[in-house]
Amino acid sequence: MFKIPDNVSKFDNVYDVLKERGFIEQTTDDEGIRELLGREKVKFYIGFDATADCLHVGHFMQVIIMMYMQKYGHTPVVLIGGGTTMLGDPSGRTDARRMMSVEEIDENGKKFKALFDRFLEFDEEWKHIPGEGVLGKGGQNKEPAPGKAICANNADWLRNLNYLEFIRDVGKHFSVNDMLRAECFKQRMEKGLSFLEFNYMLLQAYDYYVQARDYDCKIEFGGNDQWSNILAGRDLARRLLGKDDYYGMTFALLTKSDGTKMGKSQKGALWLDANKCSPYDFYQYWRNVDDGDVNKCLRMLTFLPMEEVERLSALRDQEINHAKEVLAFEVTKLVHGEEEAAKAQEAARAAFSGGAGGADIPTKKVEIPAEGIGVVALIKLAGLVPSNGEGFRTIEQGGLTMNGEKVTDPKMIVRPEDFGEGIVFKKGKKTFLKVTL
Repeated sequence: MFKIPDNVSKFDNVYDVLKERGFIEQTTDDEGIRELLGREKVKFYIGFDATADCLHVGHFMQVIIMMYMQKYGHTPVVLIGGGTTMLGDPSGRTDARRMMSVEEIDENGKKFKALFDRFLEFDEEWKHIPGEGVLGKGGQNKEPAPGKAICANNADWLRNLNYLEFIRDVGKHFSVNDMLRAECFKQRMEKGLSFLEFNYMLLQAYDYYVQARDYDCKIEFGGNDQWSNILAGRDLARRLLGKDDYYGMTFALLTKSDGTKMGKSQKGALWLDANKCSPYDFYQYWRNVDDGDVNKCLRMLTFLPMEEVERLSALRDQEINHAKEVLAFEVTKLVHGEEEAAKAQEAARAAFSGGAGGADIPTKKVEIPAEGIGVVALIKLAGLVPSNGEGFRTIEQGGLTMNGEKVTDPKMIVRPEDFGEGIVFKKGKKTFLKVTL
């Protein structure tokens, strides 16, 4: 598990650390939150609806924030949205989400938890104890171990709700007029907003209340698109529990300097699973970011000290490429491990700096069938080997790598979607070839 180095910041209060790194966008009370985080160790939560079988880099900012909070002694509550996923969050969307089966949602939730285990240390013995009815107080089987995260699933308190009781006890605290003014609904009104989605804000607000009530969770974090939902939850908890010390904080979305979202490569979303986005493609994305985005990415996606972030992002012209290499290596190391990051870096350097002697790496453009081609046939087609027999022998002797990964199966199929910006083959120690479509 990755550990944040102690020299990541000169500050002792995690609020100041998050501010220094440029994460914080909006809060319900700047000074109140800063004072709270400096005074006591708190439980805070971030919700993740299980709409896919993997998280992508857009979620990764939230993961990093939880890592910072855990580093400074606070308790992350990873809330899997096993209940809210059944409705779909309209925030930040121009269309309705696909309806998913309970089985698919639950399976995705399990995969989310397995991914979080790579970045956070959990108290696996902790369990939430749901209350009776809508407002009946629940609890927890134990206090979380100090410095460890906990994982909850809102399916525990949402899937069996009595709807009439819920609308009577919770819905009465919401003004339809106020909800329609919320940013998360505004952009959907012209194209149509279903009543199903309209309920989402109530459910997310209820999540906040349940966690505040049952295990004293005091802050909800989220992306900027969650601001209206967070405010609704904070207000509901304050109203129903009669206490003021509940807060909300949102973070800037990971965007490029032109305002568009980061995390879309030629092959689609930048997933955190190596089976959906290879370490090489992941590395290449960060190696190729625009010069103007280097500082933001180093600040938000690495744990380098700020002095080093500023030094690297101040480089200009050709030297900025060194900063991009550091960025790509650090982010890939965090997500896929140091060994995979090193392999990806070697393959990338071969592709863009050439092999032995620094000469430009040769590139061969090929055409392959839509269903793919065997790796031996591909390297023969590209001219890397003169015959299928030599191709098989090269692989059997361990002499072929593909994007930094040793090829061990001579019958492996290479498909069009595997190419991205090109596949770098290395035969032996010195022969490089980049193959493109």
